[in-house]
Amino acid sequence: MTQRAIVLDANILIRAVLGVRVRQLIGDHAVDVSFFAPDPAYAEAREHQPSLLEKRGVSGAAALATLDALEAVVRPIAAELYLPLEEQALARIGERDRDDWPTLACALVLRCPVWTEDSDFCGTGVATWTTSRVKLYLAPT
Repeated sequence: MTQRAIVLDANILIRAVLGVRVRQLIGDHAVDVSFFAPDPAYAEAREHQPSLLEKRGVSGAAALATLDALEAVVRPIAAELYLPLEEQALARIGERDRDDWPTLACALVLRCPVWTEDSDFCGTGVATWTTSRVKLYLAPT
């Protein structure tokens, strides 16, 4: 059986830190599924966390520790691996959120879907899964 893979968008990394459900899904399937995120997704999660944490009354240090621990399971992909597909990813994502091109490029390189809550990936030629449905993809076949 081939190991399945999925690329996480930054919004999923943030959900993994702030909530339990996403983190549990990742933990429950880490043996059977390879999880990836482009380097900028971690930077974006770290950038948006302080304001989100403040709104929820969550400890910044604990959240950063959780995000750091996720890197052992959700492996960051270095830019040199997906940079050759920047032009193609930008063309596919169009005028939507152009900052999402690294996530799309990683999915193209790895030939796998994207886990996101963002509709910007629709119509890019890459399958997307939302948290409410991703369990179907993650389940053993």
